[in-house]
Amino acid sequence: MTDSEDEVTRGAAALLVVPEWHAQRLSRDLDARVEEAKGLAVAIGLNVVAVHPLRLRQTRAATLLGVGQIEAIKPDIAMEGVQLVIVDAALTAIQQRNLETEFGTKVIDRTGLILEIFGERAATAEGRLQVELAHLDYQAGRLVRSWTHLERQRGGFGFLGGPGETQIEADRRMIRNRMARIRRSLEDARRTRQLQRAKRQRAPWPVIALVGYTNAGKSTFFNRLTGSDVMAEDMLFATLDPTMREIRLPGIDKAILSDTVGFVSDLPTELVAAFRATLEEVTTADLIVHVRDIVHPDSDAQYDDVRAILDSLGVNGPRDGEGEYAPDAVPQIEIWNKIDTADADRRAQIEEMAARRPDVAIISAVSGEGVESARALMASQLTAQHKVERIFLRFDQGEAMAWLHARGEVLSDLPEGEGHMLTVRLDPADRARFERLWPPSVA
Repeated sequence: MTDSEDEVTRGAAALLVVPEWHAQRLSRDLDARVEEAKGLAVAIGLNVVAVHPLRLRQTRAATLLGVGQIEAIKPDIAMEGVQLVIVDAALTAIQQRNLETEFGTKVIDRTGLILEIFGERAATAEGRLQVELAHLDYQAGRLVRSWTHLERQRGGFGFLGGPGETQIEADRRMIRNRMARIRRSLEDARRTRQLQRAKRQRAPWPVIALVGYTNAGKSTFFNRLTGSDVMAEDMLFATLDPTMREIRLPGIDKAILSDTVGFVSDLPTELVAAFRATLEEVTTADLIVHVRDIVHPDSDAQYDDVRAILDSLGVNGPRDGEGEYAPDAVPQIEIWNKIDTADADRRAQIEEMAARRPDVAIISAVSGEGVESARALMASQLTAQHKVERIFLRFDQGEAMAWLHARGEVLSDLPEGEGHMLTVRLDPADRARFERLWPPSVA
């Protein structure tokens, strides 16, 4: 294909192929997978004109799909004027090239589609760098299909490419160099983010991170809690760059709420690696709030997908409200969203399950139903591990006094010698943080 033929614009006709293997039939609903794949295509502005769910007995190394399946797809490509075929699976470079030859049109896989969405949605400089790094990582192994002149030799001038260097080697070297520059820039951004986190930790306000499967309603819930207008649409990956706002909770004057990028099944490893610095916000939070679309047919599978990514980040809380937290784990609760979309029987079933879970609140972020209960659960979780401590402060330690009033609950304040003795209900982590900021030898 020529470069012009290789370009696909918004509104282009797309055909969707959704392969299904036996293991997937056990864990995920095929109709839900088809709808999610359609949602990914719509999120990038494509017009899905035909869908082919296919059951595969085996994976073919050359084309992934069987010969008969390929032949069954071809008539729709011709009849519908398809410009792009999307395969909702991971394709090797060879499979992608061979399918393009068979279909006579551009082919992208699930990873490529998600990368395109992220590339369009990234709004900050750091977000754009992260997406570019993921794109380059993805393309580095696919130059075999991206170029038609790879066999040609070209001479070079010194470090620009010595005599006999092939075009593909030069292209790969250019990609490696660009990736190295981006990683350096992202490392600078990471250090800046760490300084910002250190500053927030010195401040007396707890940080709450919203996580969840894409389109679970995190941003709508975020807006409901904060009164903000963060983009919240019925669309996959409506939020990409993290957003932070102040909120008030029962008994907590101020907390910082962070809305993060939505997760998705088979999230490209390139993206997980590129966005690790951003996702580190989750690991340093005081509370993780997992927002779930509890009415979705694949809600349990989506839960597992989110947990897998959290586990990869080192967030190791208990599953399904069972067991004890590890000492260094970030506490987690679940918000079961979209209850307003459930029929009466399903609603009763959900409410019965939630009644056995002290770490769950049922809400509708759209209507506001249950949001106050969710706020109360968040507040109680933030204060659940608090202990009563006695802390002496000198009269000139006003900043430390303000920190304790904002971060804990001051039960008494009695004069003692050259200062005062405070009785404070405080989280153990905050107690340790306080001692780092104002060591006892100085206090």
